[in-house]
Amino acid sequence: MKAIVYDAPRQFSYRDVPTPEIESDEVRIRVRSCGICGTDLHIHEGEFLAQFPLIPGHEFAGEIEAIGSAVSNLRIGERVVCDNTELCGHCFYCRRDEPLFCENFLSHGCNIAGGQAEYVTIKAEKVFPIQTLSWEEAALVEPTACAIHGMDMIALKPGSEVLLFGAGPTGIILAQLLKLNGAAHLTVAAPAGPKLDLISRLAADEVVQIDREAPEAHREHLLRNHRRGFDYVIEATGAPYLIDGALQYARPGGHVVVYGVYPQDAQVHWNPYEIFQKQLTITGSFAQTHCFDRALAYLESRKVKVNEMVTHAFALEDYGKALETLRSRQGIKTIIQFS
Repeated sequence: MKAIVYDAPRQFSYRDVPTPEIESDEVRIRVRSCGICGTDLHIHEGEFLAQFPLIPGHEFAGEIEAIGSAVSNLRIGERVVCDNTELCGHCFYCRRDEPLFCENFLSHGCNIAGGQAEYVTIKAEKVFPIQTLSWEEAALVEPTACAIHGMDMIALKPGSEVLLFGAGPTGIILAQLLKLNGAAHLTVAAPAGPKLDLISRLAADEVVQIDREAPEAHREHLLRNHRRGFDYVIEATGAPYLIDGALQYARPGGHVVVYGVYPQDAQVHWNPYEIFQKQLTITGSFAQTHCFDRALAYLESRKVKVNEMVTHAFALEDYGKALETLRSRQGIKTIIQFS
C-alpha cells in the first residue's frame, strides 16, 4: 500500500509499505479521509508523542475492509471513524480509572501507525459506525472528541462569560459546545479571516480581531470592554504569548484553561500572587479518551456543525503541500482525501 512515512523529524516520504495484517480483535480500515491539524506540525518537528519511524494521521475515517476472527459487532463495508487512542488497561493510572495518563499510551498517527495511508489496522473496540456524515465531516470527529474532553475539564457553569482565544477548527467546534452548554456570552479573539467569520456565524456573541504584530490592540479592547474580566479564559491557539497574558482577563474566582498544543520548550511568566489573590483555577486539557460517542451524537444531530470547515483537500502524495497549507494558515481545515 501507499503511505506517508516519517523516518525522523522533518524527514518523510510517500512510498510503498506492506499492507498491515490484523489480529483477532482488530479490523483493517480502507482510509477515505484523514485530517491534518496543528498537532501534526508538532509531530513533524519530533514533538508531542512522536516516535519514529511513523505513519502520521490521527483524524481518520474509512470503510472496514477486513475483520478479525474475534470481532462480531462490525461488518465489512461499514463506514466508520476510529478513536486513535489505545490504552493498556493495567498500569498505575489505568487501574485508577485515569486512562488519559496511561503509562503505555498509544495514539495512532503519533507513536503508532496512523491514517495517512491507504489502510490502517485498529482495535475493533475503537471503531464507531457513522450514519449521515460525509467523509469530510468524518475527519472532524476526532477534533470534536478532543473538544468534548475539553468541556469535561472546563466544567462550565451555566450563565458564564467566556473568552476563547483561537478560531481554528477545534476552536470553532469548542465555541459551539460552549454556547450549547452554558456560556451566556462568548467572546472569541482571533486573527481576521474566514475562521473568525465562520465562528461569528456559528457561535460567538462577540469577535475581537487579533493582530499578531500589535497584540496590545486586542488587549486594550478586552480590558476596556470587559473590565471585570471573564469567568473562563480558554487559550486554544498554542501561541505562548497568548497564554502568557491570559491571567489578566480572568475575574476573581475565574478559570484559565490551557487548551492549545504549545512548543515543548515554551515558558510562561505568571505572577503567583495574582493566582493566589484572585483564587484562579488553572486547568489543562490534553487529547481525549472515551469521547467519540458523545462527539458523534453532536455531529450526527447537527447540533455541532462542521460541514463548512474543510476548505482544502489533497491527495496522499501531496502531503507536503497539505502541511504547508496548514503552516501558512490558509483556509480553515485541511484534509487528505482518498479516492
